[in-house]
Amino acid sequence: MQHLGTGIGWRPEIADAVERMAGVDWVEAVAENICPGHVPESLLRLRERGVTVVPHGVSLGLGGADRPDPARLADLAARAEALGSPLVTEHIAFVRAGGALTASPALEAGHLLPVPRTRDALDVLCENVRVAQDALPVPLAVENIAALIAWPGEEMTEGQFLYDLADRTGVRLLIDVANLHTNHVNRGEDPGKALDELPVEAIAYAHVAGGFERDGVWHDSHAHPVPRPVLDILADLASRTAPPGVLLERDENFPQPEELERELTLVRETVTKAGGGKAPRATAPTTATAATAAAATTEGAAPARSYDDGPADRAPDAHGDGTAARQRLALAQTALLSCLVADTPVPEGFDRARIGVQARSLAAKRAGIVAKVAPELPEILAKEYGPAFLAYAHGRPMTGGYRRDALDFAAHVLRAGHPADAAARLRLRSWWRDRSGPTPPSRHPAARLARATRRVLLRH
Repeated sequence: MQHLGTGIGWRPEIADAVERMAGVDWVEAVAENICPGHVPESLLRLRERGVTVVPHGVSLGLGGADRPDPARLADLAARAEALGSPLVTEHIAFVRAGGALTASPALEAGHLLPVPRTRDALDVLCENVRVAQDALPVPLAVENIAALIAWPGEEMTEGQFLYDLADRTGVRLLIDVANLHTNHVNRGEDPGKALDELPVEAIAYAHVAGGFERDGVWHDSHAHPVPRPVLDILADLASRTAPPGVLLERDENFPQPEELERELTLVRETVTKAGGGKAPRATAPTTATAATAAAATTEGAAPARSYDDGPADRAPDAHGDGTAARQRLALAQTALLSCLVADTPVPEGFDRARIGVQARSLAAKRAGIVAKVAPELPEILAKEYGPAFLAYAHGRPMTGGYRRDALDFAAHVLRAGHPADAAARLRLRSWWRDRSGPTPPSRHPAARLARATRRVLLRH
């Protein structure tokens, strides 16, 4: 496995600082933000200096019920080739649901959502990973994600789920220690236990990032300094094995370059002090698999371990091709995503309070991305932007990407007679018209009458 060293997430906002930063062995770039034919000059200069660039995908949805989209896989492969990357990475998550498997409208989350740690979900994930591996020109590594919510009826711990995924597919693992901390706070899971159960030899590299806690919930913001508990988990990982690479993530609220460099140094020192040069430490098999391991050792074979024994009462797959598991997973994921973005009832077994936190988090993230796609909107609306967008997003799933979302939001605001300031309202209307054609129809008869009157006056 290639040694990467210490790296930082490359973002356009800090591109110049990253180029000047000492001790950066490699960078990771969000794959969807890179156009293969127009790679940013900053990344090209880094590559010329021998800095490795790894594309990090966020939209493939390997944990979803549908098979990976061939077009998305082709795009990810093209980015890996354009950047000369030794591997590509994605997430163990679902990002969309609905569609043909459920005969319901397709829904987009706009964010990474956790898959249930069930055998159905594992079967589907393993097949999706194999499809992706076959389509990519370089090895694939997949990342554990942070979760605000827990699925009811889970059958495996995070470590067991990741172990079996790696065992069955040979996929490499991108272990995000900040996400282990998030799941510790939000779901009561022990990071040490997860590391005990991981196949450390499958680790491609590790992520480190900051966040914040509010009302007992940890938000993996990537916009705050890395806290001590996250560094402690990194040290625990480094005491077990020498991770081939460690990368600091920062997506917004960027500090001065000197502060980023100090944080990167702290990450490097944490790994070094923890004994990152040691050989991987063998992990003990669980009680359930001890007999299998002992038998394998007696016969002179390498000890094997698997957590996916499968319950005797699991519904059979009448199609023999995994279709039944995909359909069950699709129904579960659609019900969850629908309650988060379309305000449908919360599925049985979920924590309603946490569902509310997750729904608000998705809406806020959606508002933030729309603000980046269409920066004129928060500029025009000023303080009205945040509340207006959350009111718009409530019960209105995103249907056509963020640019369409920005236009639909602007139309919604205008129909409601906002913003309050007439000059700002005129500016918003002009912005909308320039990008989508005719003035959005109003629900208010008075507004329609005013427009008709204005047209008559203009003719005269």
